[in-house]
Amino acid sequence: MIQRLIKPVNVFMAGYSYLKSSMTGKPVIYGMPVSIGAELTNNCNLHCPECASGSGRMHRTRGYMDIELFNRVMKEISPYLYNTNLYFQGEPMLHTMFFSFLENSINTHTTVSTNGHFLSEENSLKIVKSGLNKLIISLDGLDQDIYSSYRKNGNVGTVLEGIRNVTDAKKRFKSPLKIEIQFLVNRLNEHQVPRVKKLVKSIKATLKLKSMQVMDKDDIGSWLPLNGRFRRYTLENGEYVIKNSLPDRCERLWFNPVITWDGKVIPCCFDKDAEYIMGDLNHDSFREIWDGPKFRIFRKSILSGRHMIEICRNCTSGLRGVRT
Repeated sequence: MIQRLIKPVNVFMAGYSYLKSSMTGKPVIYGMPVSIGAELTNNCNLHCPECASGSGRMHRTRGYMDIELFNRVMKEISPYLYNTNLYFQGEPMLHTMFFSFLENSINTHTTVSTNGHFLSEENSLKIVKSGLNKLIISLDGLDQDIYSSYRKNGNVGTVLEGIRNVTDAKKRFKSPLKIEIQFLVNRLNEHQVPRVKKLVKSIKATLKLKSMQVMDKDDIGSWLPLNGRFRRYTLENGEYVIKNSLPDRCERLWFNPVITWDGKVIPCCFDKDAEYIMGDLNHDSFREIWDGPKFRIFRKSILSGRHMIEICRNCTSGLRGVRT
């Protein structure tokens, strides 16, 4: 009975901490995170031009998460978690022990996001049988020319075949797995939105039409779609800026941090290059880091001047009227 109360009580404590901190401007933490992101690897098979990993802009070392590190951390924090995201930068299915990570995440609602190039019939069957709750598959075009304009080195035929493999396996085993097709809307593919809607409906998946984050300001104009709902940026005084007032609060710092492949704890998924390391799980427990001075100081900086934090300047938390 007590075990079943831990997660809902933790949600209340985390929520209360966030509300109190936002109202007073003083960071407090009474609970543990509700969700966690775990980066299995920051390597990728694609070279997407506005991705930190694929574009080569990432400066941190490349590698793969140690399953023992993951298991130790999950043993500590999974009693509090409702959700685990087994992805951050890179392609998680490149990890040779990918399915072992799935097996050790079954105590929480688990989500994987993939570019869809490794969804063979065999892997699709394993995914469906693994207990994974949600699979996000990126599909940013319906023909090779449009798809590869962003997904450099990718093959849309392979991805579409992978989607069929997963949906067929799901149907065959009557799996409750939720499949989400993610379509990153940009100037080159926005005309294909009606077609992708039909495709997703035909396979009984869900569709997320997502605005595009652009890392290089010089490239924003060439990627921005004509449809304003998908424009994350607006032109002000000759410069593109995010359509976000960046209020001095962000629930991510109270609810869902990220663990990089090498055990660093960072504040959120917008810290692509791990510039704001709150602690190292190779040396400290998660709770010591979560309640520690670095995290407290960083939360304080968000509450007093979020617009001054570099990683926040591309953040969608607080963004209104845009598909994020």
